[in-house]
Amino acid sequence: MSFPILTPEEAADLFYDGANCGFSGFTAPGSPKVVTQAIAKKAERLHEEGKPFKINIITGASTSDLCDGVLARANAIGKRTPYQNHPDLRKRINSHDAHYFDLHLSEAAQKLRYGFFGDLDLAIIEVSDIQPDGTAVVGTGVGNVATIAKMAKRIVIELNEKLRHALYGLHDIYLPLDPPNRGEIPIFKASDRIGSPVLKIDPSKIVGIVKSDNYEGVKPFTPLDDTTKQIGANVCTFLINELRAGRLPKSFLPLQSGVGNVANAVLYGLADAKEIPPFEMYTEVIQDAVIELMKQGRCKFGSTCSLTVSNEVEDEVISNIDFFKQHLVLRPSEISNSPEVIRRLGVIAMNTALEADIFGNINSTHVTGTRMMNGIGGSGDFTRNAYVSIFSCPSITKEGKISNIVPMVSHVDHTEHSVDVIVTDQGIADLRGLDPVERAHVIIENCAHPIYRPILRDYLKLSTRGGQTPHTLEASLAFHTEFLKSGDMRNVDWARFA
Repeated sequence: MSFPILTPEEAADLFYDGANCGFSGFTAPGSPKVVTQAIAKKAERLHEEGKPFKINIITGASTSDLCDGVLARANAIGKRTPYQNHPDLRKRINSHDAHYFDLHLSEAAQKLRYGFFGDLDLAIIEVSDIQPDGTAVVGTGVGNVATIAKMAKRIVIELNEKLRHALYGLHDIYLPLDPPNRGEIPIFKASDRIGSPVLKIDPSKIVGIVKSDNYEGVKPFTPLDDTTKQIGANVCTFLINELRAGRLPKSFLPLQSGVGNVANAVLYGLADAKEIPPFEMYTEVIQDAVIELMKQGRCKFGSTCSLTVSNEVEDEVISNIDFFKQHLVLRPSEISNSPEVIRRLGVIAMNTALEADIFGNINSTHVTGTRMMNGIGGSGDFTRNAYVSIFSCPSITKEGKISNIVPMVSHVDHTEHSVDVIVTDQGIADLRGLDPVERAHVIIENCAHPIYRPILRDYLKLSTRGGQTPHTLEASLAFHTEFLKSGDMRNVDWARFA
């Protein structure tokens, strides 16, 4: 069976107002890059004519400016899940022009298969190769593509010729059975392969192929500064101390790392932490730092859902693909983020927080409790099932006007029950085995910035009501309300709550 070659505009004509659409990819890698631009132009044209046009989108995670960006600017997104990180889409979400519902990434595929979100009308799937029978080698981000291909009624293929048909053998496409028929996911070490190197797509669903020639456009992370370097060093210090104390096996355990500059700093810190033996990663995203660690022999193997690397590094991987196929595997997100596998392998989870409170709760999604930043992503999948869970953040931001250690987080994504360790540039708070008041003292003294320690100590002294967790409720969000009022959390005045 041969598939017609479509222009982006011809493919965009298939999409209609209210359509439920699935996109391949996980972060920018593997996400659509050509058809989405044509859909955005169609939306702008229809809006100028006074006609409605918005599509509902489920992906693997975030996408890129060529997808979420252009569609958000065209106001062409109705509903969106399970994760996003584009500033233009963020504006739409916070103004309710787009309706975003946040999900743990490991759950999205099963919820889609069970019909929780309705039928999947259309899909765009990026591939690096496709055969007449629908056998495809997908791109550098897998996400929920196996489920999307199964559930979509009609599929547009984006054939990315930039990938040079080099990716065969890099993927491990596995679709578990759904409850009540699901068995174990038979992964017992990070390098185990349990599925297929190719995605099988029903050829009768494929309406055509649109050609593209683009890398992912992932920007290199900003250079490490003193704060991020210190956070990375502190995480490595914690891990080394755990090895010395015998609380980690001498062979070490697989690592998971979130996305961003702080996470990248932690990974770069591992390059020089020679007391930590060469390790494996069981994670959702591989960044530039991990590729460097593989070349150095520090990272022996990486199981991931996405190669979220800069264009320069992606070109290096493609050019040396035979080497990297020995050290990498790309899986669907419900496998890369599977709580079952994470718990079995004993993954060490390392994620970032917007803010932490003095009792160990984490806000990773909402600025001042109301404005969505990105979403919970896979941090919950790993945190709640990790051998040990670590959250990192700078102690202050905005030149000290914001403390990222607060009396009470303004939005809770990860409760104290799931958080073992908090790390900032100031130090390490090991919360294991501590009650709330003990945690508060350790977090204030080890993680809060010196300019905020006296203020946080004074907050603890406010409570006259007792209780296991001694909050003064009328004052608990005073850091946030003071920032909204004066722009500086240091101006908080506890006297009015006494």
